[in-house]
Amino acid sequence: MTLGSADYTLRPLSFSDLAGWGDDDPTLLFAGMRASLEHIRRVKPYRTGSLGLTAEELATFIEAARDVPGDPVSARAFFETHCTPFLIARNDGRRGFVTAFYEPEIEVSETRDEIWAHPFHYRPDDLIDLDDRNRPAGLDSGYMFGRQTPEGIVPYPDRGEIDRGFLEGRGLEIAYAKSKVDVFFIHVQGAARLRYPDGTIRRITYAAKAGHPFSPVGKLLIDRGEIDPAKISMQSIRAWLAENPAKVDEVLWHNRSYIFFREADVSDPSLGPVAAAKVPLIAGRSLAVDRQIHTFGFPFFIRSETLTHMDDGKPFARLMLALDTGSAIVGPSRGDIFTGSGFEAGELAGTVRNDADFYILIPRAASVRYGG
Repeated sequence: MTLGSADYTLRPLSFSDLAGWGDDDPTLLFAGMRASLEHIRRVKPYRTGSLGLTAEELATFIEAARDVPGDPVSARAFFETHCTPFLIARNDGRRGFVTAFYEPEIEVSETRDEIWAHPFHYRPDDLIDLDDRNRPAGLDSGYMFGRQTPEGIVPYPDRGEIDRGFLEGRGLEIAYAKSKVDVFFIHVQGAARLRYPDGTIRRITYAAKAGHPFSPVGKLLIDRGEIDPAKISMQSIRAWLAENPAKVDEVLWHNRSYIFFREADVSDPSLGPVAAAKVPLIAGRSLAVDRQIHTFGFPFFIRSETLTHMDDGKPFARLMLALDTGSAIVGPSRGDIFTGSGFEAGELAGTVRNDADFYILIPRAASVRYGG
């Protein structure tokens, strides 16, 4: 079924068509599904993406899973009974694409000095959400935030302006890090664990952004011939920045997007950060998707023959939950895999840039709308 102007097609399949499905163990998903159900029922439903799947359809599906045994065979049988898998096929013939993200841990200080000089910021009170009702004429529809001034709404200052001191003196600093590059990459990840000198660990997560589009610095360095496209990764970008300290500001300011944070619960360090779907992320099983298209909480089966370092040399083939989003995650078959927290998770995430097939599992009651 082709979905309007969305430029992709959903093709109904059987589970036997999903290479690797029979070897997957999706039992970890059920805790995330229950948390999503709790949020839908007790807080508010997730916004419906353009695909048209609703939070109520998700909730009804999850409610059928309350007594599922915690073993791989029974877990797979539940999805096989209650869902129809659909390949998300782009109409331009290109495959989907996955990257990965993680929750870094970084040493910080509560106070600023010459060493601890680079802040993480709370959301400013003059940053407002934009939609079609209040977005100024002439401001691109991609801007979801702006600055409220006495004269009206204007674009918020970008990364360069904020780094040069726009927010100074407003008491918005959460903590200070040693490295501007570390702060930048935590902005890209959208969450972090902060380790203070006394051993205290606090957690910050995404609260809002300045509103400017995300512009990847890796692409900038590729376009300039600084890094071989085949070798681009978080690690290679960091290495280049370390070797070119005089160019750090220019390169980082190319990405005008700036992230603001809020403090988050860290009472259970085994849980991942709470992201856009307002439930803890599950390491290796949570996916960031384009929320303009997809509704949070739905399951996706992701298959990539070339992504092998996460599963001991075997092709990546896992059922995942759509629990987050991101500025760079645009399109029906574009995803960002959450690999976990800490250094090792960062090593796993940093080199993921792989073609992949995206299959969305649609509850059977809703699948008839899509030809299932």
